[in-house]
Amino acid sequence: MVKSAAIELVDLSVAIAAEITAHPASVSIDEVAYDSRDVPAGSVFVCVPGQEVDGHTFAEAAVDAGAVALIVERELEYDVPQLIVKDSRRAMGLAADAVYGAPTRDIELVGVTGTNGKTTTTFLVYAILAAAGRRPGLLGTIERRIGGERRGAVRTTPEAADLQRAFAEIRDAGDRSCAMEVSSHAAAMQRLVATRFRVLAFTNLTQDHLDFHRSMDAYFQAKRDPFFAQDEAGNRPHAAVNVGDPYGKQLAEELGTIGSRVVTFSLDSPADISPDEILIEWQGTSLVVGDLAVRSELRGRFNAENLLAAIAIARLLDIPDDMTKRGLEHVKGVPGRFEAIKHDRPFTVIVDYAHTPDALATVLRSARAICDGSLICLFGCGGERDPSKRAPMGETASELADHVIVTSDNPRSERAEAIIEDILDGIVGPSHVEVDRGKAIEHAIGLAAPGDVVILAGKGHETGQEIDGTVTPFDDREIVSAVLEREGRSSS
Repeated sequence: MVKSAAIELVDLSVAIAAEITAHPASVSIDEVAYDSRDVPAGSVFVCVPGQEVDGHTFAEAAVDAGAVALIVERELEYDVPQLIVKDSRRAMGLAADAVYGAPTRDIELVGVTGTNGKTTTTFLVYAILAAAGRRPGLLGTIERRIGGERRGAVRTTPEAADLQRAFAEIRDAGDRSCAMEVSSHAAAMQRLVATRFRVLAFTNLTQDHLDFHRSMDAYFQAKRDPFFAQDEAGNRPHAAVNVGDPYGKQLAEELGTIGSRVVTFSLDSPADISPDEILIEWQGTSLVVGDLAVRSELRGRFNAENLLAAIAIARLLDIPDDMTKRGLEHVKGVPGRFEAIKHDRPFTVIVDYAHTPDALATVLRSARAICDGSLICLFGCGGERDPSKRAPMGETASELADHVIVTSDNPRSERAEAIIEDILDGIVGPSHVEVDRGKAIEHAIGLAAPGDVVILAGKGHETGQEIDGTVTPFDDREIVSAVLEREGRSSS
């Protein structure tokens, strides 16, 4: 619940630069809504044209539900005040910022964007902010944390109205900062309008979401744009950028030409933040950066890069190294991110969210480094998502793993068998196909011998599987535990 919401309609029209139709002398707006199924009384309803449906067609339902005004791109024949704008999607962010009292003016906001590493880096930044006494909130793929309370997350970066409301709740709960994941969809769909970042970090860019962005250039543009956005005072975010990534190097060079404050990081390339010493082993990762020595329980080369990103962000926030060290070493792991399942067998089972060719390659290479036996990889690809990455993921798995098991992920409305066929187009050599993911996991564990590593990729922290519009409970970690328990009983 937002404590400090409300604005007069006339003032709202000024905030979003709207032409206002005839209206009563005083109309007070308490909420911003965009879904006609969820319209609180006293709200302004934003009519957003979409790819499949036009929000203007739901205006009447919104008014019936309690909306006292509409934001529209064309005047409608309803006896209710209307604010006419050129772009209602952009206006939604401006309206929410105005209604909820410009919440990101009052919190120190850190955003993390990139194809891979957003979630882990955000958890690390949250821990650093907490260690520095800056009372952080958290908005991400796995969960939200507001005023110390943990809540579920619906999407990586919420719709503009939901995002500004969340910022207001964070502010009203007494939090003074926030670490958040920033998706390319959010940037492209103007969900970040009126969001004032203190720091933005860029982790990397590899193939993903091309079903939405259509090209890598457009995908990069969506990741790039928030770094150049200015607030009402003309300020741009400070930037932490991975210059070991070619897109990151380009971004850092561009930001340098406009005078943005940039701290670069990289494992291998020359950068402001790079390791003087590094040791990556099964027990964790040790890094020395200048006078800062960190011993983290996070494993893998990619997590070493995430640690560097968090250090770069801390430097931009002027957080002392001792507090950065305390925060980084507090994080013992991130759900579904290279997460080792605890059990008493002589092999290792790791669950990871990797769902792109590059992420899968990174996870498999990291696993190979700690594998004394065979490397077993189980994965699938999601339905209604970029189909062009399916064959490359098959190729990646067959090149880097000793045993490949192809199964379903979240097929959604697509046939799981058809998705698997796309994956198999890239497979080089033998593989095992099992559509039922639960049975596939059982098969993978059955293959494991002492010293082997089993990678279950794609779903990570997820606790459900979506098939034909229905989400049923499914957690790779729980399936593993159940399989091992059954095997334990059968062998005793």
